[in-house]
Amino acid sequence: MICDDIAGFARALPPGQAILGLDLGTKTIGVALSDRRWSVASPQETVQRTKFTADAARLLEIAARREAGGIILGLPRNMDGSEGPRCQSTRAFARNLARLTDLPIGFWDERLSTVAAERALLEADASRKRRSQVIDTVAAAYILQGVLDRMGHMRAEHDG
Repeated sequence: MICDDIAGFARALPPGQAILGLDLGTKTIGVALSDRRWSVASPQETVQRTKFTADAARLLEIAARREAGGIILGLPRNMDGSEGPRCQSTRAFARNLARLTDLPIGFWDERLSTVAAERALLEADASRKRRSQVIDTVAAAYILQGVLDRMGHMRAEHDG
């Protein structure tokens, strides 16, 4: 099930299960995972892309092993907010993935997530080699953390 917005995604999530965050690149997929209370996103691993079938099987295996209740994909909008070919390919990936799982799938505007991840790694004084190894997972964690923060604000607005 593909959710149009974060409110719909949040409603579709089973309580007490982690959320998987993905940063889809052309060669790799960065994977992050939230805690079960939906407050903190942590970088997990980088999946080397091959074919969709193999990539999807690997991601769904991670989701099952980590007992994830939903999946967020970073949506690479252009800086002006428009959607180009990379957004179309991300949406196609989501549609194909939705055919293989009942987990809710949502999108989060990922503009500048890689830039923010790179800055954080530079500030942590990570070597160039180390940055290239972890940039995708850190970007996935930035994407997922944005969703978690938004969901937290929605809960606060609802409760307050």
